[in-house]
Amino acid sequence: MLKRIWPVVLILAAVAGLRPLPAASLPAAKPEDAGMSSKQLARLDGIVGAAVAREDFPGAVLLVARRGKTVYRKAFGQSQLVPEALPMKAEMIFDLASVTKPVATATAVMILVERGEVRLWDTVDQYVPEFTPWYGEKGLAGEPVRLYHLLTHTSGLPPYTDAKAAGEKLGDPCATADLVRLIAELPKESPAGAKFVYSCLNYITLAHIVQKVTGETLADFAAATVFRPLGMTRTFYRPPQELWADCVPTQVIEGRPLRGVVHDPLARLQGGISGNAGLFSTADDLAVFAQMLLDGGEANGVRVLSPLTVRRMTEIYPKVGGAGRGLGWDLDTGYSTVRGDLFGPASYGHSGYTGTSVWIDPETQTAVVLLTNRVHPDDKGDIIALRSKVANVVAAAVRKK
Repeated sequence: MLKRIWPVVLILAAVAGLRPLPAASLPAAKPEDAGMSSKQLARLDGIVGAAVAREDFPGAVLLVARRGKTVYRKAFGQSQLVPEALPMKAEMIFDLASVTKPVATATAVMILVERGEVRLWDTVDQYVPEFTPWYGEKGLAGEPVRLYHLLTHTSGLPPYTDAKAAGEKLGDPCATADLVRLIAELPKESPAGAKFVYSCLNYITLAHIVQKVTGETLADFAAATVFRPLGMTRTFYRPPQELWADCVPTQVIEGRPLRGVVHDPLARLQGGISGNAGLFSTADDLAVFAQMLLDGGEANGVRVLSPLTVRRMTEIYPKVGGAGRGLGWDLDTGYSTVRGDLFGPASYGHSGYTGTSVWIDPETQTAVVLLTNRVHPDDKGDIIALRSKVANVVAAAVRKK
């Protein structure tokens, strides 16, 4: 009898192995069960709803998690207005824009640090020989730029470079390596470590370094080491076409909204895979990622980062303390309005140009994921003030530590 059953078991196991891993999500709970006030959280309905009514943006998904449980999860407004109005759904996939930087790029770099394959002290020119330093008035070279300068936006690189001009020179699409060589030779605006200037070019360079060290694109490396192990099945670069209907469109360009195609011009120039932007995800997946950080780098028995790595990433990096940045994460800069007024100085997060943001507070074990389509359809949406207001309402809902 066992001889007859065993082949069937093997076949079923093989078939099961072909299926995708089940999607991870935090369990839902009543706010009071997580030490929060449901009455206070209910205020979120009014302030987000009012922003939609003012046409600050067409729609949003807001998720609040505490102590590993989702206590608030709601969709607002429309996922698109052009070519037709469609309702927003809580499970929809958003272009994360610069939230890509900490979630994909910085995490990948720190995994390589843990493996002993790179050091934050390494100079960038070890990996990109063309990378020039800052030159002073007398033409003397400044200190070399190191990996931690890229991670903390203190490299001296300018904020951005013209994607159209780069495409005309390098081809469109172009290889990341070619774009990085162009970036490497740009004049640096300040000495390494001297000044915080938020720059997408830092993270495009880091993605190239990840690929050079691992032999894999950032998309493949992050999927294998972070997203698939955590069960983040709706987090990826270049969403497959069969999921485009679930993707929230961004700006209308040349008469059509970008759907499932990255909004950022430099990421689009590289075919959609970049260190500064290009990642797509959902509120549920980002909550899982946030909880992994709150739990010291582990979730559901899967370890992505060590506890010390999480601490170093999410505190102000001491070598450039004035920058107000961690290793990938924002703590105390002009972009930190996402924190609001009540979450403490140990909290951290990041925002994205398309209207996305994540803020995480280890003191209260709380995470706030706010995803909007503020660039749809004409890149005129307003989200900055609302982020602060949402954070304040959530922080005020905490009743028990």
